[in-house]
Amino acid sequence: MEEENLESAIMGLILSSGEAKSLAVEAIRAAKSGQFDEAESKLKLAQESLLTAHKSQTALLRQEAQGEGFAVSLLIVHSQDHLMTSITFVDLAKEIVELHRKF
Repeated sequence: MEEENLESAIMGLILSSGEAKSLAVEAIRAAKSGQFDEAESKLKLAQESLLTAHKSQTALLRQEAQGEGFAVSLLIVHSQDHLMTSITFVDLAKEIVELHRKF
């Protein structure tokens, strides 16, 4: 994979993951205010951002599986960390929204 394409894929992964986490925070804040439709909308958008991030991750994995490996960099590690943290955060946000809905 060309260096420019690699960096683009990594940055896409970081940006989409970050967007997902931000939307999850917005969903929690909306639920705290009793705006559950808004919270659900934000969670849906967060899931879409995670899907975009997964697609970037899959592109990187596919390249490596096809023998087009690349050096592991701090940026790649950071992107993976960002994705995993965002997945966990979105999952927890769903639960928090439900708890606010029940109370």
